[in-house]
Amino acid sequence: MTTKSTKLPGLGTQYDIDTRAGRRISVVAHQDGRRFLGFYDPEDPDACQATVPLDREESESLAQLLAPGENPKLGTCELDIDLVTVRIPLSGQSPYSGALLGETRARTRTGASIVAVLRRTGAVPSPAPDFRLEAGDTLVAVGTREGVDELTRILSGT
Repeated sequence: MTTKSTKLPGLGTQYDIDTRAGRRISVVAHQDGRRFLGFYDPEDPDACQATVPLDREESESLAQLLAPGENPKLGTCELDIDLVTVRIPLSGQSPYSGALLGETRARTRTGASIVAVLRRTGAVPSPAPDFRLEAGDTLVAVGTREGVDELTRILSGT
């Protein structure tokens, strides 16, 4: 079993656990105490199959159920990579306003990943490729500085 942690600047830390059975489970620990538990496709570790948002109390309860009476120590390794997290507003002038997320080909074109979409009605973590973008959305992207800058340029249509 392998456990990795990756700092998500401005957001928190992501912990990835690759199980012996070949599954990947991720916990994104937000700076405000919220947690997102994510389950990934073993064939595509970037494709999130489901997420479960947990507040601080729910996270603590789950941890107690998984390791009652213990303080589990995770064997972690820090990834020393320069990642940034940015929020990219999507205007009505964007060529992707009204388009499906997959049509942006964000990761293929820039190496940056769109990890959430913030909308007036709430946040959508790990949006699927068939998620329809709307003007006024704010896309949360993670990648290298160059990758997220290029993604910002592509989404603005310049």
